[in-house]
Amino acid sequence: MIGASSHPKESRIPFYGKIFSIIAFVFILNLPTPEDMSASAQRLAAVTALMAILWMTQALPIAVTSLIPIAAFPLFGIQDPKTVSQAYINSNIFLYMGGFMLALGIEKWGLHRRIALHIINVIGSSPKRVVLGFMFATAFLSMWISNTASTLLMLPIGLAIIGSITELERRENEEESSQGIHTFSVALLLGIAYSASIGGVTTLIGTPTNISFQQIWLIQFPLAPQLSAGEWMVMVVPFGVTFLFIAWIVLCWKIPRFANSQESSKKIIQSHIQKLGSPQKAEILMAIIFLMTAILWVTRKPLGFGGEFQIPGWEALPVHFLNQWGIAVKNPSSWVNDSTVVIGMVVLMFAIPARKSELGNTEFLMDWETAERLPWGVLLLIGGGFAIAGAFQSTQLSNWVGHVFSELVTGWPAWALILTACLMLTFLTEFTSNIATVNTLLPILAATAVSLNVDPRLIMIPAAISASCAFTMPIATPPNAIVFASGKIKITDMLKYGLILNLIGVILLTAFMLLYFIPQMGIEIGKVPEWVIQQNP
Repeated sequence: MIGASSHPKESRIPFYGKIFSIIAFVFILNLPTPEDMSASAQRLAAVTALMAILWMTQALPIAVTSLIPIAAFPLFGIQDPKTVSQAYINSNIFLYMGGFMLALGIEKWGLHRRIALHIINVIGSSPKRVVLGFMFATAFLSMWISNTASTLLMLPIGLAIIGSITELERRENEEESSQGIHTFSVALLLGIAYSASIGGVTTLIGTPTNISFQQIWLIQFPLAPQLSAGEWMVMVVPFGVTFLFIAWIVLCWKIPRFANSQESSKKIIQSHIQKLGSPQKAEILMAIIFLMTAILWVTRKPLGFGGEFQIPGWEALPVHFLNQWGIAVKNPSSWVNDSTVVIGMVVLMFAIPARKSELGNTEFLMDWETAERLPWGVLLLIGGGFAIAGAFQSTQLSNWVGHVFSELVTGWPAWALILTACLMLTFLTEFTSNIATVNTLLPILAATAVSLNVDPRLIMIPAAISASCAFTMPIATPPNAIVFASGKIKITDMLKYGLILNLIGVILLTAFMLLYFIPQMGIEIGKVPEWVIQQNP
């Protein structure tokens, strides 16, 4: 009672969320079933509405809501227990799990801190270069560790630089000085938050929404080509780098020159580097594991660069030995994938001695106590999304919703479809969980593309990327919330810069999709891929 009365505003949203979710569930369940929809699809729509409202209002813990399909799908005749349970454990779940264990190893030995500080030190120490250095370092870290962890790492260093400049800056016009420092502070802190999100989209493990896309794509189109970690990076890293520089220009547009800032910033960065000391054996070994994992991911499948030039991949080498052992393998990717690589490297981390403890015991690069810090709730959230996506496919609900939606957009040109998908996902995720939104909408967009006779990648990939490019609201992403909590940013600052970058991101992603992604993936606008025809004769 004390907790409820002391935080009345906080308690209302979850309470009403529970009420409205039940009302929506019962209402949809008792609607007349459309002639072209199956009864199981209608029951799935009711459960999905229930979960969507609970997710958005956080009336229950997000991970708990994600478990609902395990109980609800069998009880309502949507899927049997064995089928729905398999959605929570698959190769893409293990890919994310292995990637996070790799990140925990990087954090355990401080490798991420050394990488970030040296990047900032190399780029420069003038106000604008400091912001660029922080953004580049944060984005690079977010490619491999969570955007939350990379933001939390960079924030204290950024606040130290802001505090130092504030102390040293003395101008005749105190008001002008104060305004200039605020402008720099906003640019630096928002730069950290926004680059954490931008960097995350450039790798498959950088953000859970990319993993969700990968598994939903596999569920919806099992006959389609699967994007490897290397292919994704070749495609999306150029977009991420371009967007990062544009965001830097927007944020630094009005940063003034400070007389003492350059020397002050340089001293702070160098003092942090000196505190690290020389790299220890464990840090060097962790760097080798990290580089080996990245190289194996990038080179697993043949890499094309838009033309006939192609770098061969190594995944066919293990298949050679399998064939010698009498195991017939037609598709190498069905035996070796990105989760194979990262789980293999994680197991290696548990076996490699790192150092001797003070008691003389051997410490390894990874231990189970560290590994237990895995974000199990996020894994359940991803699994719950996969369960919904699988049920959307098996009950044909995605086809029904996709057909209805396609009637609204029939005849639209490709650029309009891409732009609409980007706008929808970008602004929806300002207020909702980006993973939950992707898990709910991507199956619908997949079916819409099939109904429109267009390549599903045309709208699914930009939609998945857009879900991580929400910059306007503090609640949109963990990095936004973290820097906003520093107290140095006003909501008006985030709204001003965030809205501009949201719109720039939509336009930029649409342009990249049309001019680079489409040639890179060999998509032919106006032509339905053969694997779609085979799956939907």
